[in-house]
Amino acid sequence: MQRFTIGYRTLKTAAGAAAAIWIAQMLGLEFYSSAGILTILCIKVTKKRSLISSWERILACVTGIVFAAAIFPFFGYNPLSLALLLVLFIPSAVSLNAKEGIITSSVIILHLYSVQKLSWSIVWNELALIAIGVGTALLANLYMPSMERELKKLQEQVEEKFKAIFHEFYLYLQHDSHRWDGKEITECAALITKAKSLAFRDVENHFARHENEYYHYFKMREKQFEIIEQMLPIISSIDKSYIQGEKLGRFCENLSERVHPGNTAVLFLDKLEQLRLEFREMPLPKTRDEFETRSKLFYLLNEVEQYLEIKKKFKKSDV
Repeated sequence: MQRFTIGYRTLKTAAGAAAAIWIAQMLGLEFYSSAGILTILCIKVTKKRSLISSWERILACVTGIVFAAAIFPFFGYNPLSLALLLVLFIPSAVSLNAKEGIITSSVIILHLYSVQKLSWSIVWNELALIAIGVGTALLANLYMPSMERELKKLQEQVEEKFKAIFHEFYLYLQHDSHRWDGKEITECAALITKAKSLAFRDVENHFARHENEYYHYFKMREKQFEIIEQMLPIISSIDKSYIQGEKLGRFCENLSERVHPGNTAVLFLDKLEQLRLEFREMPLPKTRDEFETRSKLFYLLNEVEQYLEIKKKFKKSDV
């Protein structure tokens, strides 16, 4: 059973719908409750989505009125003419990219059908309902609460998961008998998905902004996480400890201690290159098992390099 909560958007929707109905009622409009319905439908989670939804509903409603004016006076107010109108109107609304407005405009059409006549006063009544409902929704969505605090918290949580994962990699490479349930992997994937969605919502609340720092950041972490997922099966398959694995393990431990938004990628890339040179200068493997294990370690070395290069490019583009 989900927890009962009343959020900011719920309160805004309730207040907006009540205000729209009150305005329409004070102006003496017929079907004044429809203004409240329009407000409810047009209040979305972001300003951009609300604006798009409002435009689609206005376009669909005006189109519906045009179709009603073209069909009802000639074919009468009967179920057959209503069916004909809907058969022609619905695909027209879809072709105009106004699918969201089909239900709303159908209500407007049914208003015209129920009064059994078409006049300028009735049309102005419907247009006024649309203007009040949509306008109230847009005014209600002018203010959106800041997502900065929640995005910062998600950033810290993702970084903590990265630290934990690299620490586990260290334990695997240092102690081949180490056991890990891998829960941080699934938790991290869920956090990144949630964070990207929230960051995208923040972008849609600023019309002059196509993407923001946090969205960029979580996209970068998502790419790094894909590298980590590729490393996991290789690390878990290493069943013997060699000096190269211990060195790479210590490198992963150092990496886990320095996971943060700042730019440390260049420093670690230099250390990684030194580690690669050390590996090359070591004696060749003596057994097949050692050869296979060292091949896996070289693969991991390249994957860690890709992980760091992603961060390096991110910080370079952020300057």
